[in-house]
Amino acid sequence: MDKLDRRRFLKCSLAAAGGMMLPRVLSGGSILGSGGDASASVAHAGLSQVEARYYKKLEHKEIECELCPRKCKVGDRERGYCGCRDNQNGTYYTLVHSYPCSANVDPIEKKPLFHFLPGTKAFSIATAGCNLNCKFCQNWEISQVRPEQVRTYHLPPEEIAAYARESGSRSIAYTYSEPIDFYEYMLDCATAGRKRGIKSVVITAGYINHEPWLELIREVDAIKVDFKAFTEDFYQDICHGKLKPVMDALVDLARSNIWYELVYLVVPTLNDDSNDIRRMSKWMVKELGSDVPIHFTRFHPMYLLKNLPPTPVSTLEKARNVALDEGMNFVYVGNVSGHEGEHTYCPGCRQVVIKRVGYRIIQMNLKDGKCSFCRKAIPGVWS
Repeated sequence: MDKLDRRRFLKCSLAAAGGMMLPRVLSGGSILGSGGDASASVAHAGLSQVEARYYKKLEHKEIECELCPRKCKVGDRERGYCGCRDNQNGTYYTLVHSYPCSANVDPIEKKPLFHFLPGTKAFSIATAGCNLNCKFCQNWEISQVRPEQVRTYHLPPEEIAAYARESGSRSIAYTYSEPIDFYEYMLDCATAGRKRGIKSVVITAGYINHEPWLELIREVDAIKVDFKAFTEDFYQDICHGKLKPVMDALVDLARSNIWYELVYLVVPTLNDDSNDIRRMSKWMVKELGSDVPIHFTRFHPMYLLKNLPPTPVSTLEKARNVALDEGMNFVYVGNVSGHEGEHTYCPGCRQVVIKRVGYRIIQMNLKDGKCSFCRKAIPGVWS
């Protein structure tokens, strides 16, 4: 398998850091930075042979995966639901270790993480596969396929860390698809990044079992969880999953010392009921505390939900007001550039401490993690 040319890749990454996004590599795709023929830098799909973690062996060469709540029982020469883990003669392997299909340099605000190293860049990677099947997925071309159906880079963890550092990124972000499904690769990249002073952030749906979740929390620096809805029906019908494991994962986060934020994609008619959002906000205040940031984000027709309209801005504003009324301190409106709900407000004096337009910070009124106006501490990781 050809290795991605380092100089060419960095040229693409640095171009992305200046505002030119390195495109996702899909089937038949290519990497193009500021120009030139990139055909030599794209490899055909590669499959790794790294033994998976968190599984147990059963009789007759069958295994049971213990990574996520599905607990797939997988026969010999078969794969789990995610499509990126394979049982070979009774040993379970991850097929995507060191073979990402996507790499970009993004602003950390795009994740979105608003209280974690604002204004910095994140070297963002993904592999194929997902343990959910959300009908609104914006990256379904890579999340809902098997690894051999996309083109990949061969990028071992040490090279990921090197690229992150050389592109000026402060963190590696595991994102776009579901990083739980490239768990082993993610942990190894986090270890390699730490040795170079690079932090790790995880962008996930939080659909994971307790033990691997706690290990992940110990090994990374920040987590953003996509909280899909506060009803079991939505998780089952729209995401093909369950609500309770995600709620349990959020409680685990609240009991840890890691920084985390939530995103709630507001889908018209499906999870935009104000009563459900009020119940969720009450639960969050009680179980997670008032200071966890939540982003109510605008839905756009995508994948299997093209029949619905974009979320009205008024619906996002209503959701934000409900959460604020219930005591949440940091409630954001997402995917509406220029909206006042993009800013961070001090809970003490209500002054704007971080002013944003889209992914850009245009005003910072924080000093040593405190509001510049009233000196109230603002929760987050600021340096």
